[in-house]
Amino acid sequence: MKMVKRLVLATAAGFVAVGGAQAADLPVKAKAVEYVRVCSLYGAGFYYIPGTDTCIKIGGYLRIDSDFNAGVYDQPAWSSDLGNGDRYRNAFSERSRFALTVDTRTASEYGVVRTFAQGDFQFDTLGGSTSNPTALSSNLGNNTSSILGTPGGGYVAVEYVFIQFAGFTFGKSSSAYSTPWNGYPGNNSSFLIGGNDTVTGVNNIQYTAQFGNGVSASIGLDDPSAFNRTSVYNLSTGASAGLLPGGIGATGTGSNAYGGVNMPDVVANIKVDQAWGLFQLSGALHEVDASYNTLAGSGLTPADAVASTTASMLSGHPDTKYGGSVMAALQIKNIPTGPGDDIKFDATWAKGDTKNVISTSASSPSFAMFGGVPGQLGSSGTMAFGATTDGVYLPTSAGGDGSIHLTTAYGVRGAFNHNWDPYWSSSLFGGMGWVQYDGTAKAEYCAAFFASNPTAGGGVHCDPNFSMSELGFITRWTPVKNLTFSAETIWAHLNTSFSGTTTAAFSPGAPLQTGAYTFKSQDTVSLNFRVQRNF
Repeated sequence: MKMVKRLVLATAAGFVAVGGAQAADLPVKAKAVEYVRVCSLYGAGFYYIPGTDTCIKIGGYLRIDSDFNAGVYDQPAWSSDLGNGDRYRNAFSERSRFALTVDTRTASEYGVVRTFAQGDFQFDTLGGSTSNPTALSSNLGNNTSSILGTPGGGYVAVEYVFIQFAGFTFGKSSSAYSTPWNGYPGNNSSFLIGGNDTVTGVNNIQYTAQFGNGVSASIGLDDPSAFNRTSVYNLSTGASAGLLPGGIGATGTGSNAYGGVNMPDVVANIKVDQAWGLFQLSGALHEVDASYNTLAGSGLTPADAVASTTASMLSGHPDTKYGGSVMAALQIKNIPTGPGDDIKFDATWAKGDTKNVISTSASSPSFAMFGGVPGQLGSSGTMAFGATTDGVYLPTSAGGDGSIHLTTAYGVRGAFNHNWDPYWSSSLFGGMGWVQYDGTAKAEYCAAFFASNPTAGGGVHCDPNFSMSELGFITRWTPVKNLTFSAETIWAHLNTSFSGTTTAAFSPGAPLQTGAYTFKSQDTVSLNFRVQRNF
């Protein structure tokens, strides 16, 4: 019996031991897999980042542009080799762009915390609008030093990069001054003149207060260095006997003598955005300061010109001036021409803040356009130009009053947008900008022009005032959602206030022919084809 008992106990102990060993070998229960969940709080395309309460949306677009008689993005032939009409011009140019956007949002007791960033990977026609060897060598150097740069123009561009928190926006975003459509009331072109454009963003800090029923007000501080300045011309040139008027080239432009940035642009708007449309009033305060009356010791005695920087400081400088601009904008929705149709319009006045009138998605251009070649097959040369500035000055030692004279500019811009059906739409758009100099600025500018260009001769009436007008039409076809084909044409007109004919010895610069040129307003027509896929 004892033997049987021992066998039973031994067997039981063995089962317990084996069972214990098997239990020790059982796997620990795995944690539940956390799948990516749709976030419906902020619209389509958002997902929760696993393990967080932050929603993220990744999007962007691919865009291919082909331009005829224009620079990239339908820049009219209004300057450089395109404006000259010479054989260095690229009358055909293209850009391929892949834009990637990342949008994150998190709910908090202060409201939604949002971050947004957009980077553009793109490749352009080599040289852009020109094949001039000098420009190409410069482009090669610049592009090979850019992020992912290549000799053909491939690079990474940064557009919006900002953080929004409790009504504040910090970073590179559209200015509080700008309209929601910026420089695009209905066009493809990045070069519609007549108003403000910060579509690629400016470094800024802004605060927006929402009052309900679509009424809001914003105030901001913008970095003016990249996009909110044009030029300040010093209308003098150094000589051994002192300063003299000069420094204006044969196409009417001078060297930029802007000083450093001492303060941001102060901008603000009041906006009403409701079902019927939108109305906005904007204002900006802009500092205009110059560097020195002369640079690198020119115009000073050898005893004074110990070093270029010292000599510059000894020459003095004009007092800083303050300018600004105001804009009124209107959008009318639900007009009787069809569902989704609208009219967008804005009007601007500026003094010393010309960028908010002669504006593009990049820098503000000056204009120089030529027609005909003097003496070729009996033809005569014609030309028109317009210098875009925030102000000009002529030092007292060069015969001027030494003050910066702020440039006045005003412009209008708008579009009518019509949907023919769910697949086809068209827009008729246009813009116009005027640039005007006061009486003293005109006299000093013209003294500098004739001093620099004596071969212009007495038959030329000098007046730097000008206007640039554009009228365009675009049609779009969207056969599949988020895939659009479009064709756009723009007529641009440069109206000059110069008149008369130069002497036969006048030279506007190579490769243009030396000869007699008659001042005459100029026209150009451009064409853009675009394919864009949004995702």
